[in-house]
Amino acid sequence: MGNINLESNNNIADTEIWNSLQQAIGASSGFLRWQLEAGAKYQNLRLEEQVQRYLRETLENLAY
Repeated sequence: MGNINLESNNNIADTEIWNSLQQAIGASSGFLRWQLEAGAKYQNLRLEEQVQRYLRETLENLAY
């Protein structure tokens, strides 16, 4: 049963880390520039979805 509590605590910590990362990325100049360039394209998405798309597109560009 100790493993269940440890796993639950890890999930909570992971969620808190992801939320902090989303906020930091959302405030970054690169993300804000990406939003401006995208225009209304992703405007209706939640911040989490926008951050995921931003990261995906950034990594795809770096892969070239």
